[in-house]
Amino acid sequence: MRGPLKTETYLPVYDSDAHIAEPSSVWEEYADPKYRELVMQCQPTTNGRDAVFAEGKSMGVSAAPACIPDAYGTDVTWNDIVPGSYDPGARLKVMDAEGLAAGLMFPSVHLMSGDIEDGEVAAANARAYNRWMKDFVSEDTERLFGMGVCPLQSVNAAIEEIAFIADAGLTGITFRPERYSGLELYSEEMDRVWSAAEDHDLTVAIHGSFGSKMPSFARSRYENQFYVHMVCHPFEQMASVMEIIASGILDDHPRLRVGFFESGLGWLPYWLERLDEHKESMGHLVPRLTREPTEIFSEQCFVTMEAGEGEAFAQLADMGLQHTVVWGSDYPHYDCTYPGALQELDDTLRRIDRENLREDIVYTNARRFLGIN
Repeated sequence: MRGPLKTETYLPVYDSDAHIAEPSSVWEEYADPKYRELVMQCQPTTNGRDAVFAEGKSMGVSAAPACIPDAYGTDVTWNDIVPGSYDPGARLKVMDAEGLAAGLMFPSVHLMSGDIEDGEVAAANARAYNRWMKDFVSEDTERLFGMGVCPLQSVNAAIEEIAFIADAGLTGITFRPERYSGLELYSEEMDRVWSAAEDHDLTVAIHGSFGSKMPSFARSRYENQFYVHMVCHPFEQMASVMEIIASGILDDHPRLRVGFFESGLGWLPYWLERLDEHKESMGHLVPRLTREPTEIFSEQCFVTMEAGEGEAFAQLADMGLQHTVVWGSDYPHYDCTYPGALQELDDTLRRIDRENLREDIVYTNARRFLGIN
């Protein structure tokens, strides 16, 4: 039987992985004048299409087909992005129609900001986006939540930006799972970033995308976007989970909340079990890993569930980890389910007979991830 799982006992739905599509005002108005030609932007090219530019040169990719529902493979341009992706009033109407009480907004174009090489430009780029996001969520601070871009190209700039993000009232920081100029998540320098996020009580979300030219598992092997997209999200997140858990970061920063986003969760049960096994047989090689990896993940980590991942979610729930799972619509990206994302989730939970865990996924866990008491 189709239909939403609604009774009086059900609480408001939080969309924990939603996106905006950056309007031109981000680079034309919110960026410092000195950097307006250098920060990330979508501009037309000589062939009549458009491309993402950064540091004054084309990144060789058009973001528009990936940022409009069902548009991948078409000739849309950035002028075609839907109002619900950049106008907060229009977004609230989309959320109302979809049955969503609140949404956590991530970037789209700025997910590729790790491609910027110059630390000053990266800092200016993040500041422009974060200024705009501050204004976007101010439309309704009870329903709209924003993640700020963290420019890891310069750790000093990242620390500065984290303070700005906190003062702006944004929810947390986001960066890619790949290494910024070789920066390791467990390096001494990166520890300053973890400390700043913890001190400001900001949620951390590691969120990748395709289209980036950063050194990665996918880019070291493939050019075909099918292969790249298949590999880039889960492989990089698996590495991030391993590094953050095995290196002792979460023991050093017990108040951190860290999410691994937009890679699904089917890989996670296998990966945690493998980490537990490796601790038992090879733990002497990672002396900072003093507890079971699954235990550590359970206490401080989160992962996003795609609406159709019923069996994988059930497996994670059987491991006692249902409290680590949040759900996101991914609107307005090309592969989101729109309309009907929440309906798809409800159908999945009904199919696997886990309707009783709906509130955990869409409310309780989401609010804990957001740091809402």
